[in-house]
Amino acid sequence: MNVINNWFQKFLADKQVVQLFMLLVLAVVFIVVFGSMLAPAIAAVVLAFLLDGSVTWLQDRGLSKNFSVIFVFMGFVTISLIAFFTILPPIMGQFVQFFGLLPTMVASLQEQVVALPEMFPDLIDENQIRTIIDHIRNEFLIVGQHVVEFSLGNIVNLITILVYVVLVPVMVFFFLKDKEEILKWMAKILPSDRQLSTQVWKEVLARTGDYARGKVCEFIIVGVSAGRVGMLLGLQFAAFLALITGLSVIIPYIGAALVTLPVAFVALFQWGAGSESLIAVMAYLILQALDGNVLVPLLFSEVVKLHPNAIILAVLVFGGIWGLWGVFFAIPLATLANAVINAWSTRGQEVEPE
Repeated sequence: MNVINNWFQKFLADKQVVQLFMLLVLAVVFIVVFGSMLAPAIAAVVLAFLLDGSVTWLQDRGLSKNFSVIFVFMGFVTISLIAFFTILPPIMGQFVQFFGLLPTMVASLQEQVVALPEMFPDLIDENQIRTIIDHIRNEFLIVGQHVVEFSLGNIVNLITILVYVVLVPVMVFFFLKDKEEILKWMAKILPSDRQLSTQVWKEVLARTGDYARGKVCEFIIVGVSAGRVGMLLGLQFAAFLALITGLSVIIPYIGAALVTLPVAFVALFQWGAGSESLIAVMAYLILQALDGNVLVPLLFSEVVKLHPNAIILAVLVFGGIWGLWGVFFAIPLATLANAVINAWSTRGQEVEPE
């Protein structure tokens, strides 16, 4: 009991530690309860957070705040419109075509896989192959059902998209323009004695800002490179595969492995189990290796000081709790947890038990 009592006095007796803990609990409860209805606002906050670095950069070079905000916002809107009207249509067309051909692709892959026991009777068992095929078929059926459900809800989806298209840019503009006023208002409802919370906030803000902007750059570089590789090889659905390859960088380590599966699947359907398929898969693996060993160190050196195992655990834990959003925000959340632990342990060394 003395050990527990000493631990309590060392950490939880500090009112700032308790305050930080309560703020984190309230933030989690707020997101869980109101997250779905406030999704456009959360999306606007994330986008404003990403764009704020550019606004600050322009201000540091002598431009006024209003001009910097307008310039960055107009650039954001222009790039979004260009992407919406030039890049998105072919990707969506390939997306629809991919799922339209999915039954044919699965049947073709099944024929190739069934022939493997005849080619390698000592290595591959036919019953195991059929079990794997049945499992793959069921998984694709589930994915297909989700796509059908999405298409059946086109009206609701269209309304949701319109809400995002109208509200999110407007909110992004005002978040950028009135950032200081919003932060001052939020500070009024927080305790005045909040040094520990401020310390954690500043550390998380600095690291996640650089990380998020780096991820955007990584997504663009990897996505464009994957698209070029797919077109050079003549791979079907090159734009669609480039998109998911770019998105795979959001999930550290795990995403690189997962995105190779659809590439191999399309290559086997298009060329069969031959040298062309092997070249396509190897090209994407080389791209992923260059991303992990060259691009990531250049973009994220000293940005996120987390062990690779900690990052993987964060993806698994937060993905299990919040699904896709948990995976997307796994690194910022892990950075927050690391900052809290560091601040907590440092605070604990300063506060001696009575």
